[in-house]
Amino acid sequence: SFAYFTIKDRLPQILTRVIDTLHRHKNEFFEEHGEKGVEAEKRAISFLSKLRNELQTDKPVTPLEDELPDAGLWNQYLDYQRNLPNGSGEPSWFQSPWLFIECYMYRRIHAALALNPPIDNFDVFKEGKAQNFFESQEAIIALCTYFQELVKNIKDLEEKQLQEELFKLLQVSLWGNKCDLSFSAGEDSSQKSSPLQSLESMVPYILVNDMEKVWLLLVNAKRNRTEGSNVRVDIILDNAGFELVSDLVLADFLLSSKLADEVYFHGKSIPWYVSDTTKNDFNWTIKQLGSANHMWMSRCGINWEGNLKKGAWVFRDHMFWTLPHDFSSMSEIAPDLYAELQKSNLLLFKGDLNYRKLTGDRKWEHSVPFHQALNKFHPAPLCSLRTLKSDTQVGLKPGQGEQIQASEPEWMISGKYGVVQFDAGL
Repeated sequence: SFAYFTIKDRLPQILTRVIDTLHRHKNEFFEEHGEKGVEAEKRAISFLSKLRNELQTDKPVTPLEDELPDAGLWNQYLDYQRNLPNGSGEPSWFQSPWLFIECYMYRRIHAALALNPPIDNFDVFKEGKAQNFFESQEAIIALCTYFQELVKNIKDLEEKQLQEELFKLLQVSLWGNKCDLSFSAGEDSSQKSSPLQSLESMVPYILVNDMEKVWLLLVNAKRNRTEGSNVRVDIILDNAGFELVSDLVLADFLLSSKLADEVYFHGKSIPWYVSDTTKNDFNWTIKQLGSANHMWMSRCGINWEGNLKKGAWVFRDHMFWTLPHDFSSMSEIAPDLYAELQKSNLLLFKGDLNYRKLTGDRKWEHSVPFHQALNKFHPAPLCSLRTLKSDTQVGLKPGQGEQIQASEPEWMISGKYGVVQFDAGL
């Protein structure tokens, strides 16, 4: 399976890069923290080398021994895996559900640093995320320029034109999800050219296209808004770099077009899946744009700082997003987060990992309805914007998946296809 190759090849590669990153920063740790920094770096590397060995030799998955706030929930989940009636007893690296074991590795990487002050706040993936941002400059400039030109006249646009612009920016955000560093094991995956020029030619690759439903929901919410109530959209973020910029442009469009009054962004509370967005990445990206020497880039960054200051944009992170649980257990494991999402008019879930967690990462028949695969996860109407990079996909027309499979065996993992998949939640 694709999962097997991920565990066998991709995860050890990612661990090797993390170890290498720590090696390269040895001098910096020494300059900042003296011998203590170097000692901490050695301990972290030893921890990670042991982790890599456990993975490659299919050792049993061990409980977390750290005192971090989520350790208890992780260990309960490990017990649950141990006691599955159809399980093999002791979960090991190659005898476990893929989603669980992949999340477990990133959680152990986090522990390697968190347990070794004074380098406990060092993000081992930060360089890669920054590099992706800088290497996507041309695409970012093109997108910011397009958007600033659009905003100038947004008040004069008719409804049909607004709808067209929303569809364009939804697609840019969808295909922005190709820039995923955990998928390429940290290799360059930046967006080099303007994403707007190729949208037309990409439409046939959107296997489920519910953009019309998203539009209708937003327009109706706007029309039916009562005095003192706000239309709220929540974006559950995926990757930093170009994808994040495409999400921020979409969010700004929702405010500028008055389709939404406030946007909540949900990111990761710890470095995760190589390129996932943390609060630091979010703030760093907006600052980078604000201080860019390109007029429209800096205009975007400055306006977005303003959105945050006046509370029209809010960034939140929550421990639940970096647990191994799928979203159907959110109401039980993180009732506070579930209640927060219930306040939203529309939830936009970005990317592959969120899709896997929405659908429980099961080997569904492709024609199973999305609503059914969500397994009662319905805090609010939701839409998944995702390019396919793992072998879980639901909600296709009968025979649609099989037809593509016949000519493209790799269609579910290549990132070539995407979905804009909506569920009203009723």
